[in-house]
Amino acid sequence: MLASRASKSYYSESEAAESLGVSIEQFRSLVRTHIAPSEEEQHMIPSTTFQPSDLVILRLLANLR
Repeated sequence: MLASRASKSYYSESEAAESLGVSIEQFRSLVRTHIAPSEEEQHMIPSTTFQPSDLVILRLLANLR
C-alpha cells in the first residue's frame, strides 16, 4: 500500500512496479499506454522516476484494465 511509504519522495521503475503489485512488463505497458504514448516520450522512460502521486494514478489505471 502506498500509505506505508509516504515518506518516500520518488520511486524507481522497479520500486513503482512492486508498489503497484505488477510485473515490470505490466508497469512498462501502463506507462507506454497512459503516460508516454509517443516514441519520443518513451526514450525518456529509462531515466524516469515516479512520485507517489504518479503511483496513485497508475494504480487507478491498472484497476481499469
